[in-house]
Amino acid sequence: MRTPANNAYIAGAVRTPIGRGHAEKGMFRDIHPADLLGRTFTGLLDRVGLDPAAVDNVIAGCAHQVGQQASGITRTAWLMKGLPQETGATTVDVRCGSGQQAVNYAALTVECGINDVVVAGGVEHMGRVGFRTNEGTQAAFGAAFPQELYDQYPIVPQGVGAEMIADQWGLSRDDLDAFAMRSHQLAAAATESGAFLREILAIETESGPVVADQGIRRDTTLESLAQLKAAFREDGRVTAGNSSQMSDGASALLVVSDKAVSEYGLKKRARIIDQVVLGVDPVTMLTGPIPATKRLLERNGLSVADIGAFEVNEAFASVPLAWERELSPALDRVNPRGGAISLGHPLGCTGARLITTLLHYLEDADQELGVVAMCCGGGLGTATLIQRV
Repeated sequence: MRTPANNAYIAGAVRTPIGRGHAEKGMFRDIHPADLLGRTFTGLLDRVGLDPAAVDNVIAGCAHQVGQQASGITRTAWLMKGLPQETGATTVDVRCGSGQQAVNYAALTVECGINDVVVAGGVEHMGRVGFRTNEGTQAAFGAAFPQELYDQYPIVPQGVGAEMIADQWGLSRDDLDAFAMRSHQLAAAATESGAFLREILAIETESGPVVADQGIRRDTTLESLAQLKAAFREDGRVTAGNSSQMSDGASALLVVSDKAVSEYGLKKRARIIDQVVLGVDPVTMLTGPIPATKRLLERNGLSVADIGAFEVNEAFASVPLAWERELSPALDRVNPRGGAISLGHPLGCTGARLITTLLHYLEDADQELGVVAMCCGGGLGTATLIQRV
C-alpha cells in the first residue's frame, strides 16, 4: 500500500443528523448553513479535546456556493463560532464529492508537511440553498455551461444519466426499488441499534435537540415504491423512491500528523492511505465510482476481498448497483448502514459524512480497510482508502 513521507491520520470524525431539505418540514429549516457547519467544527474539537489554536487550516466542501452558502462559507462558519481568526480556510467544490475532496486535500497537506492539524468536512443546506436557488442565480447572471460545452457533449440532467446507467447494466425497476428498500431497512436498523450515536452530534433546534436522521422511511415497501412514477423518462425506472433525498447536514473530521498526535495527545483512529479523482463520460456522468475504485485498489496491491467495507454513494440506486456488477463485492460489505437514499444527500457534506460513517463502522465491526467512492456532477469519480489503526 502507498506509504507517503508523512502519514495523515483521522483523529476525530462527527456529523450532524441529516435533515430533510425542505423549507417548511426540514428539522434544520431555522438554522443558517454556516451555523450548521460551525457547530460541527466546535463539536469535533470538543470531542477530541483539542485547543482550536492548534488548527493550522480548515477545509470544507460545499456544492452550491450561492446565497447563504456563498463568500467562503468555511471561513464564515469558523469565525462565527469565535474560533481563531489566524486559522486559514478554504471552500471546495467537486460537486457531490466536495466534502470527500476536502478531507483528501487535508490529508495531502499533512503528507506534504505543510500542516499538522487540519479540520476538514462539508455542508449543504438544500432547504435554503437548493437546486432552484442555483438555477435562479444562473438565470439572473448567466448559465454555468457555455454552448461550446454542449457542442462537445450533449449534457443531460443527472437523473437521465442514471437511466442510461440502468440501461447499460440491464438494471430493472425491481432491482432499483429493492436496493432502495434495503437502504431504508439498514439505516433504520442502525438507528434503532444506536450504531450512529457515536458519530452524530446532537443539534439544538427550536423544537429541541435532534440526534436522528430525518429521511429514513421505516414503512417503505416494494409495493409502495412500485407506485411511484418515473421522474426523468416516461418509460424510465428512476423514481424519487430509488434516488437520493435532498437534505441538510454537515460533517467534520480532524486530520493530523504524527507530530500532532504526539504533541497534543491525540488518538490515531485511521490512516488515510490513498485517494483518487478521475473523469468519466460527462453525459452518463455517474459511472466514476467504478474506475476510481479499481484504480485505488490496483495501485495499492489490493483486491475487493481485502476491503472490510465500502461506502458507495447512493445518488441513484443504479449507481451502486452498476458498481456492484463491475466489482462483485460481498453485498453485506457495501453501505452496511444504509446510504443517501434513506439517510439523505446534503451534497457538499456527503463525502465527509461517508468517511465518518465508514470509520465508525470499521471500528464497530473490527475491520481494517475501507473505501469511499462517489459519483460527481460533470462526470467525475472520487475514491478514498482508509485503514483503521
